[in-house]
Amino acid sequence: MSPDPRTVAALREALEDEYRARATYRKVIEAFGPVPPFVNIVEAEDRHANALLALFERFGIAPPRDAWAGRVTAPATLAEACEAGVRAEIENQAMYERLLKEISDPETLVVMRRLQRASQERHLPAFQRCVERDRDGRGHPAGGPGRRRMRHGGG
Repeated sequence: MSPDPRTVAALREALEDEYRARATYRKVIEAFGPVPPFVNIVEAEDRHANALLALFERFGIAPPRDAWAGRVTAPATLAEACEAGVRAEIENQAMYERLLKEISDPETLVVMRRLQRASQERHLPAFQRCVERDRDGRGHPAGGPGRRRMRHGGG
């Protein structure tokens, strides 16, 4: 069974969004180390991409390749990364809300709703806690609240 073009377009947009989020969170981890919630959410984004890739496979459609790795950068501070995570998850939830109206395939609807729910109920609150933790001065690994860990070159 092949899905209608609107469902395919929705799948492509959702997968691109998951790829972008995963690449961004990987850059944050590269810059600041394995800090929460990024270290957990990057794994979730990988699972989300895999759930969407399974739908592409089910439909026999080639998915877009992940070309985001070299196209994103980490924010300057961990605090900015947490704030960007909040914005990204709010945008992600709105994207899924919009895309759900375009989808006719029942299995695709189930997967997309599950991904939207994870974003809203788990990722967004985790990033909000990250922002609050930084605001409260409880700090983070990597040398203190919101500071980029310095990397020293060998000599």
